[in-house]
Amino acid sequence: MKGQTTPYFMFNGNAKEALDFYKSVFGGEISELQTYAQAGYQHSPEAADRLIHGRFNSGDLFFMVSDSSPGSTIIAGNNISLVINLESDDEIQKIYDALKENGKVHMELQDTFWGACYAKVVDQYGIAWDLNYQKS
Repeated sequence: MKGQTTPYFMFNGNAKEALDFYKSVFGGEISELQTYAQAGYQHSPEAADRLIHGRFNSGDLFFMVSDSSPGSTIIAGNNISLVINLESDDEIQKIYDALKENGKVHMELQDTFWGACYAKVVDQYGIAWDLNYQKS
C-alpha cells in the first residue's frame, strides 16, 4: 500500500473562514473550493453555500476541509478524520471491510460524483477514516 494519510477537518458552516485564517497564519494557497450547490450534491437549501470540499497547501503542510450538512453536529476535537488515498478497488474494499468490523460506517463504500470509490468509517478505536480510490 502506498496511500498517504491527509488530515480532513469538518466545520459548522465556517470552513471558508477557517481556510482564510489558516492562510493568514501559514501563508500558502487555498484551492479546489466547491460548495454543495456547485458540486451538484443533493442538499438542503441551507447547505447550498457551504463548502463540500476545499484544500490548503503551504510547503509540506496539506489538509482538506468541508462544512457539515445542516443538522449535523460537529464537536470540537471530533471534527478531524484521516483521508487515505488507495490504489485499487480490491485494496479499498479490503481496508473498508476491516475498519467497519466493530466500527461504525458513516458512508457506505460507493462511487462518487468526483470519480472515486469512497467510504467514511469510524474504527473500533474511534478513529475516523475517509477511504478514497480515485478512479479517473
